[in-house]
Amino acid sequence: MTETEEKLDLVVVKRNGKKVDFDGTKIALAIKKGFDSVNEQDEETGKYKYDDKDITKVYNEVIKLIEKNYTDKIKIEEIQDLIEESLKKKGYEEVYVSFAEYRDRRAQSREMFVDDKRMHKFLKTIEGLGLKSASEDDTKRENANVDGDTAMGTMLQYGSTVSKEFAKAYLVKKKFSDAHDNGEIHIHDMDFLAMGTTTCMQIELDRLFKKGFSTGHGYLRPPKDIASFSALAAIAVQANQNDQHGGQSIPAFDFFMAPGVLMTFKKQFKQQVSDYLDLQGLLSHISMDRVAREIDKLESINFSIEIFKPIYKESEQMERLFTKAYEKALAKTDRLTYQAMEAFIHNLNTMHSRAGAQVPFSSINFGTDISPEGRMVSLNFLKATDAGLGKGETPIFPVSIFKVKEGVNYNPEDPNYDIFRLSCEVSSKRLFPNFSFLDAPFNLSFYKPGDYRTEVGYMGCRTRVMSDITDLNNQTTGGRGNLSFTSINLPRIAIKHGICLHDRDKADMEGFYKELGETMELVRDQLLERFEIQCNKRCYNFPFLIEQGVWTDGDKLKPTDRMRKILKHGSLTLGFIGLAETLKALIGEHHGESEKAQKLGLEIIGFMRKKSDEFSKDYNLNFALIATPAEGLSGRFVNIDRAIYGKIKGVTDRSYYTNSFHVPVYYSTSIKHKLETEAPYHNLTNGGHISYIEFDGNTAMNVDAFESVIRMMKEVGIGYGAINHPVDRDPICGYVGVIGDVCPGCGRREFDSVPLEEVRNYQCGC
Repeated sequence: MTETEEKLDLVVVKRNGKKVDFDGTKIALAIKKGFDSVNEQDEETGKYKYDDKDITKVYNEVIKLIEKNYTDKIKIEEIQDLIEESLKKKGYEEVYVSFAEYRDRRAQSREMFVDDKRMHKFLKTIEGLGLKSASEDDTKRENANVDGDTAMGTMLQYGSTVSKEFAKAYLVKKKFSDAHDNGEIHIHDMDFLAMGTTTCMQIELDRLFKKGFSTGHGYLRPPKDIASFSALAAIAVQANQNDQHGGQSIPAFDFFMAPGVLMTFKKQFKQQVSDYLDLQGLLSHISMDRVAREIDKLESINFSIEIFKPIYKESEQMERLFTKAYEKALAKTDRLTYQAMEAFIHNLNTMHSRAGAQVPFSSINFGTDISPEGRMVSLNFLKATDAGLGKGETPIFPVSIFKVKEGVNYNPEDPNYDIFRLSCEVSSKRLFPNFSFLDAPFNLSFYKPGDYRTEVGYMGCRTRVMSDITDLNNQTTGGRGNLSFTSINLPRIAIKHGICLHDRDKADMEGFYKELGETMELVRDQLLERFEIQCNKRCYNFPFLIEQGVWTDGDKLKPTDRMRKILKHGSLTLGFIGLAETLKALIGEHHGESEKAQKLGLEIIGFMRKKSDEFSKDYNLNFALIATPAEGLSGRFVNIDRAIYGKIKGVTDRSYYTNSFHVPVYYSTSIKHKLETEAPYHNLTNGGHISYIEFDGNTAMNVDAFESVIRMMKEVGIGYGAINHPVDRDPICGYVGVIGDVCPGCGRREFDSVPLEEVRNYQCGC
């Protein structure tokens, strides 16, 4: 406290009229918060842009102005005015802007909580969460991974609802929250905005496995066999889910699990050699220590038994025993690998995160490791997926993604073609795996032969993170993820400028592109605002994601460091939805119906991609364009637009807008035409994309046809694709597949009544 301040004998009038004694410390803290909000640390020197001297300079100026202009009382608003005046006077323009914007947001929040209509709406939402079931209240079904009817699920929804309102009131500029509420844009995961969490992550397991890791409640040693490899992989996914609001993916699952197979084999081989020698009374003739040392040198489970000749000499009996031991060890390793994959799948479908109310959204990418160990992982993972869960249910997690690559698994002569074929068989029955295509030009451009870290990895939902404008030597997937994304209501802009509501023959494309560009700039600024919130969090806020080094270089920072220097490697993503309806509104037909519409569609998405790339260049951050993965959003946008514009044929006359750039599901077309139409959009959406094909029949009965569609996806340039088809499950025998009038598994007819006891007996195998 300065001498000047000590002489001030003032009363401060608060907003509610209450009077309190003047306290200069509170002014100093307010000024400090203003500087903290924009303060950056120099990466080379470690020094911050502003220090205590800057704060003191502004503080003294404020006190000086108060002393000069006020004698007995001063209002809170007047003190804030003087702080802004002093910041401008002393040349701290960016601090002034930040302070003024925060002040505006606080005023906005106070207004919101005294607005009767908004408060009523808020309380009605809370009432629905507490008193209604998920079937009665859409809010409780907003996240498919959260059971809104459970106690903890309801608690999460309470927190989510309050957090969204807090974000709108205190953290988001009014123009952004208004655009969100009006349905012009959709700020995804706004309930996590205040926490500064990032969206999703591609976890490089070998980083964690190398030294072991901590989940905050204990340290886990490095895994030593395939069972512990799979267990720790599931734990890593679960732990990281608690630090992020999105999903967790493993970009090279087979490569990361393969060392666990080799470790398991070595253990088994040592044990089998010892057992066989002991059984034949030959254990005393050989040094098991020497055998163990030689086994420890093995770099693969595939080798010639003759490398042990120096140990067993020319003894044919010994050679037979070593061969039998090898075959038995290999068989046991294969069985243990299957059990590990089975456990991994069961864990990810049952273990919970976030107070026990949510199953982590998990994905794995696999299929390109041609080593015997990697192949064993992939084959057994597919077999375990095919077997299903405990009662034959199709496992939803992890969303498995098979990476298709020429020379690796695409052609019959490729070393992993058998795994590709098996993946088609399993997917034809279980819906998964999906398929990514590493030879698509936009994926292949990053690939370096022999370096699996340069293979593109996808999230199950379609998110893709690859190139890094901030580090040209790090064009890889692992250790990074999406920071946040916001979607644009494309049909809304098209309705305004198209022919659908106007007496004109031609769309106002100049007006359309002008508004689209302005909306993209609005989203850019909103993403940057959220990025600042994320960057100002400390490493200790994310004990697993950052402090355990899951995010690249996170473990190199101190717990109290801010995160800008590492988060800059993530992506800031702009999304869109309803291209089909956009084109219908603009010119009366969608891209599946005519070449003219397809040309315009590519022009629109090309415009968005070009502008996104410009944002990256201007801000040196990884802005990306994503074909939005939010099925629920398609309903939200169209409901708002229908309320404004009424039912417009082909635009707002359905309960949804078509997902991203997809050809509408209601439009009858060939598989080839659908894929050829959608493929060029994959090249433009570097933040993520997917194309679906819908089958009506039992695809498991014709795997050749299934494979031919996957091959067609690859040939036309799809980056990530999947085939949807009916999957029925008989409640009695558990048969999985297409079931007509009669179940192929037990012969039960659709309306047969079965005694409950018989159901129980059949399901338990009695």
